[in-house]
Amino acid sequence: MPKPCQIRQTDTLAQKSREKCINDKHFFVSLHNQIFNYYIFIMKDFLKYTLATITGIIIFGLVIGIICVISLVGMAASDTATTQVKDNSVFVLSLNGTVEERSSEDLNMMSLLTDEDMSSMGLDDILASIEKAKNNEDIKGIYIESGAVSFDSYATVQTIRDALVAFKKSGKWIVAYGDQYQQMSYWLASVADELYLNKTGEIDLKGLGTKSEYYTGLYEKLGIKYQAVRVGKYKSYVESNTRKDMSPEDREQRMAFLQGAWNHMLKDIAESRKITAEAINQMVNDSIMAFAAPDDYIKAKLVDKLLYPEEIKSLIKKKLTIDDDDDIAQLMLSDMINVPAKKDEDGEKIAIYYAVGEISDTDLSSYTGSGGIIGKTMSEDLRKLADDEDVKAVVIRVNSPGGSAVASEQIWHAVKLLKAKKPVVVSMGGVAASGGYMISAAANYIFAEPTTITGSIGIFGLIPNLSGLVTDKLGVTFDEAITNRHTNYMENLVFEKENSEEIKLMQTYVDRGYDTFLSIVADGRNMQKEQVNEIAQGRVWLATDALGIKLVDKLGSLDDAVKKAAELAKLDEYYTSTYPAKVSWFEQLMADEHKGSYLDAELRNILGDSYEQWIFLRTINKRNKLQARLPFSTRVE
Repeated sequence: MPKPCQIRQTDTLAQKSREKCINDKHFFVSLHNQIFNYYIFIMKDFLKYTLATITGIIIFGLVIGIICVISLVGMAASDTATTQVKDNSVFVLSLNGTVEERSSEDLNMMSLLTDEDMSSMGLDDILASIEKAKNNEDIKGIYIESGAVSFDSYATVQTIRDALVAFKKSGKWIVAYGDQYQQMSYWLASVADELYLNKTGEIDLKGLGTKSEYYTGLYEKLGIKYQAVRVGKYKSYVESNTRKDMSPEDREQRMAFLQGAWNHMLKDIAESRKITAEAINQMVNDSIMAFAAPDDYIKAKLVDKLLYPEEIKSLIKKKLTIDDDDDIAQLMLSDMINVPAKKDEDGEKIAIYYAVGEISDTDLSSYTGSGGIIGKTMSEDLRKLADDEDVKAVVIRVNSPGGSAVASEQIWHAVKLLKAKKPVVVSMGGVAASGGYMISAAANYIFAEPTTITGSIGIFGLIPNLSGLVTDKLGVTFDEAITNRHTNYMENLVFEKENSEEIKLMQTYVDRGYDTFLSIVADGRNMQKEQVNEIAQGRVWLATDALGIKLVDKLGSLDDAVKKAAELAKLDEYYTSTYPAKVSWFEQLMADEHKGSYLDAELRNILGDSYEQWIFLRTINKRNKLQARLPFSTRVE
């Protein structure tokens, strides 16, 4: 059988076939060449576009890298640059965002790549800036620009306002202006010599109140039941998960501190605006102030005049005696931070230790999106201060709603050991309640701001029972093999319908924790346990009321606490140094994990006061079983 294209030459028919075969071969060769050329063309395009994509990605990465480097270099330069104050300058206190107890250099890459400012203002920076402005001859006044701002507590607003009152006493002026004033920003701005409002603006004075969510109805639908064990009839933290409404005791304590804080606000505003507190209260009762016509605010003497933004600029220029064509020399808060302060490091050192946030056994910042007080860390810090011979006295600035009862007791013990070596004075910020009060109780002396929330001496435990959901609705059943009677006590608490024995034993555990709390307060405040028990019961107190029942020694500021510490240490000359050191943006960048979640920050904005309950339940398995914490958020607007 001849192979293809191997037909014999002698045969004419075969010759023709051979010619056809050769033509076919040329055709296939041509087709092969065309396919090969097309393949080469496709591959060239593929390689071209692939290389272009890779090059684009590399260039994009380089651009982003350069932007980040420039941003980081800029942050570093701003940290070290000294602001030069021009003659005839104005400090602009722009009230936007959030005001916390202490500023932090929060490195969030989202804020580097967008225009969104993820940071908050620190009370410490604001107070230091007001003091610098008071003492600097080139700064003629303060311009308060009111915007959408929230504060971590009433006391934070009060503290800033008191600093502005002291500024005015130096003979310098304060002017305030806003497109709108929220309640807290108006309280603060009312201290101004001249108070102005946009011609279409509003003042949202409405009184103080809290609104709590109760989830028991939802849990019933899901087959979930929260089991609460507590001591103290006012210890109401658990009630959002165990009741459908506010208990009489919780309503009583909330009304007491809300009315006290409101009366204090009205008094301040009335004195500054030269009207009566009764008149302001009557206006708030009779109408919704935010809906009032702007002219009504002038008639009520709540503002001096209605102005457009360009008119306020002209007014400020007149106060500075400069022409309309001249620019106003402005110093923002970020500028004031870098204005050199008069530092006097003669004399002995007094340490100011900031204890801010929730008290926990371990670092919860990666879960909660914010920092706090870690029991072991703060205890170790205080031991170092006790051993530091250069430190002659310690002021602990407490701004905490409490948290883990075990971590709180650990810190209390460290404070007691510190006090054995040198004077310890506590300065309470916006809130020093429950565990926050426990860590304060051992101090030699306790100062509080008039609107500080304190007390809440009580203990609770909160554990969900999922038997209705897991067994009744989903059909999951359980059996066990155990060596001891209570081997699976936690599983029983969570999944078994009948767990009364475990609940009873846990109640004994909580009772013992409460008794320890009473002993701590009694020992620190020179009282009998029975006396403490009468004012404890988990009840929250406003500092003005806490003063009368010996929970605090005096109403005063952080500066007052420092002066008292110097007095107790018998120091004529002294200077202060703050602890713990702030974590710089570079340290955050080099850390293994950047703590603090952008998502949590957004959830706080969305959920408001409900965020605290949500984050507690979200992290309940990370927390100590025994909790000493405030039953509500103190954040205000």
